[in-house]
Amino acid sequence: MTQPQPALFIGHGSPMTTISDNPERRAIEALGARLPKPEAVLCVTAHWETSGRTHLTTGPAPRTIHDFRGFPQELYEVTYPAAGSAALEQRIVELLGQDRVRRDPDWGFDHGVWGVLRPLFPEADVPIVAMSLDRTLTPAAHLEAAAQLAQLRHEGVMIVASGNVVHNLALWRQSAGTQPEWAVRFQQRINRAVTTGDLAALADFDAGDGDAAAAVNSAEHYLPLLYAAGARLPEDDVAVFNDTINGALSMTSYVLGNAALLADELVQ
Repeated sequence: MTQPQPALFIGHGSPMTTISDNPERRAIEALGARLPKPEAVLCVTAHWETSGRTHLTTGPAPRTIHDFRGFPQELYEVTYPAAGSAALEQRIVELLGQDRVRRDPDWGFDHGVWGVLRPLFPEADVPIVAMSLDRTLTPAAHLEAAAQLAQLRHEGVMIVASGNVVHNLALWRQSAGTQPEWAVRFQQRINRAVTTGDLAALADFDAGDGDAAAAVNSAEHYLPLLYAAGARLPEDDVAVFNDTINGALSMTSYVLGNAALLADELVQ
């Protein structure tokens, strides 16, 4: 029996991560070299929010989107010419239900997508379908959708969720270069919930110590995590890597399933 593809949550941080030399990027590249090559990738991105339905990229060659401003020209010249996958689109519709999904020909691969898949699969040789966050769904409903999508892992599809556990740009300037206590506490709490499979704690992330108000803020960077954690299979082991905090931003990332593929030096 073929081993299921893993589910990943990758902290993507600044778009500059993908074009600069840094330990987090090197760890993602090293992980990509160790992972079994999937037939396709479903990428859940923090940078695509929709209302009422979950949207999917569609078409044979979705465009590269540079959804940011004020960065060096080199970043705007990045392209990620991966193919789309009509077969994966259809399978997602079958699993989630026609009334809950919309194929969207206007979107493409935003930096939440190519910012993590470019270091994982630099040849852009794996077909990709990007998926939005339907912000009308509750955290519990996101987890329910993830559980329905978990079947894809048995079908050669890698689920890659892209966001950040701690992400608050409003506090970035004043906290850069520090490790705020609230950020450390929140990150440690979420790490425990992911590694132990405590989905209730992940869904109820704003309960308890009050740190989520600063750590999660508008939640779009946190919610993709629920798609990786919610697609966990009973036999999955879990590895945490890039477990770093810089002010109001963490790069914490997780591998669920095949975690033994991670070399010791990737796990911090």
